[in-house]
Amino acid sequence: MADHNDPNAVNSIFSDIDYSAADLYDLFGFPTDNGRSALLALTFSATPKAGELDGDLLYRLLVSSHPRVVWPQRDDVSLESVLSYFDAVKEKYLGELKVGEIRVTHQPDGRALVKFIGFPCGNFSTAVALNEVASIRTPDGQTIKAFIGGRDDAFFNDLTGFFRSINYAPQFYHVPHTMTEAREFPIPKTLLELEGNDLFNFRPDFPMWGFFQKDGTTPKLALPPGPWEWKGDKFKKDENGNYRFVYDGSDCRAGQNCNAIIIELPHAFVTPDPASNRIVNAWGESWVLKAAHKVESIPDDPSWLNQPWAALREKELDDELRKYKLVDTDGQPFADAGLSEREDDRQLGANNFSLGPHFVKRLAHLGWGFGPSISALGLQTSFDHDNSPVSVYRTYDDPIAAFPRVKKVIFQPLNMPDGSWNPKGLDIPLRRAFEIFVPNVCAIDMDTTGSWPFGRRLEDQVATRFLSVFLDMSAEINGKKYHLDLLSDPALWASAPIVPKNPPNPLKNDKEFLPNFPYLAEPWPEAW
Repeated sequence: MADHNDPNAVNSIFSDIDYSAADLYDLFGFPTDNGRSALLALTFSATPKAGELDGDLLYRLLVSSHPRVVWPQRDDVSLESVLSYFDAVKEKYLGELKVGEIRVTHQPDGRALVKFIGFPCGNFSTAVALNEVASIRTPDGQTIKAFIGGRDDAFFNDLTGFFRSINYAPQFYHVPHTMTEAREFPIPKTLLELEGNDLFNFRPDFPMWGFFQKDGTTPKLALPPGPWEWKGDKFKKDENGNYRFVYDGSDCRAGQNCNAIIIELPHAFVTPDPASNRIVNAWGESWVLKAAHKVESIPDDPSWLNQPWAALREKELDDELRKYKLVDTDGQPFADAGLSEREDDRQLGANNFSLGPHFVKRLAHLGWGFGPSISALGLQTSFDHDNSPVSVYRTYDDPIAAFPRVKKVIFQPLNMPDGSWNPKGLDIPLRRAFEIFVPNVCAIDMDTTGSWPFGRRLEDQVATRFLSVFLDMSAEINGKKYHLDLLSDPALWASAPIVPKNPPNPLKNDKEFLPNFPYLAEPWPEAW
């Protein structure tokens, strides 16, 4: 995903939460060496600074491999079929799959200890220097490349535009994390500014409002007294009849660093049968030492009453992990920020099957905002909003009520922009939204380039591709089917009745990626 500033326990957007090394940013994964190896890159907050690790943190990369699975009920478009799919995949993930683990901790001598646990060749460990490329020999004679240290943050995204689209108050106002009622205001989600939405519309007299600065600050305002609502009935237009885009295409992470664990694994190291097991699944986790008394809003010892899944997992931990508590997980971009709403108790990693019904409700809630916005621009949407002329604020308590609105969003095959993702020309089905976000893993198809959603390459503009899920993939424009990169096409916005006329997010990173391992660009000089 692309999940800076989550979960809420380490969300430095809040006025009373500091930066934390437990805040995972992204997980990238794609095939290398002509599909014989998989590149995994877990990025996280550069705390205490880029190139230095926090000694109280433990990071895990979990990896498995299995055959490509085709959903057997592809013509059954129903809530029951998608929930049964979640149950079937859950049985496979929790029962059949063998999961290997890469565990990383900081050592007193300034190196990182890297443990490999549960892979076919057996368990082993080694220490590597930070900020250097290392070659690690496995017990069965294979070579793993590793880099642990500081890098340029490879996430190029208009975060402020995203937060404006969901009316997320802590990005624009001084809001403590304890003030749970002042997060997403009860105002319609939208891609276009709403007439009279003074709480979030762009302010020409305060253009830096809500934009992260290179000195580590974000200009914000004092939170006004409630009620925090919108009583309008139309999108905002200027004197020329143009809508105002909530995005301006800024790269809000430009010039910023991260720390990263970058590993290149031979596929044959992950599975003894790489010819059959063409999918490599990966997800990341951050754990903080309980004795450090950090991230105190997450309890050291979860209770069966409040966090039954965490209490159950606690019983299965080894002696080392029992000294830590889980803080953050990362698999698919926007699974947390967009769908799980950054909630601390939804950091379930791959095992997010219980969130399936919530995702249906959340996608419907988002659809009532993004769907009418897309229609207003003259594009076709996959969300059924009853031809509403403006975005609507609507929530659901029951996935059964939400499903008819969102079924096309969930079930439609997501068209790729061209055939380059499938260089071998194999019969690989296009992925659908429900197959992407449950389970919450980066699922790398080793016969593809690994472009999202068949993995995640560094150059993928995943934030805009996530928005494209709300496009009707059966529609056409200029004789071509809608596809995941349509909203990244500058020509589309040049002809749209909107200002500014830019795609929602930047088209490329602020630094060129490297052609070879470790691929992520060198870090910027630390400015603060």
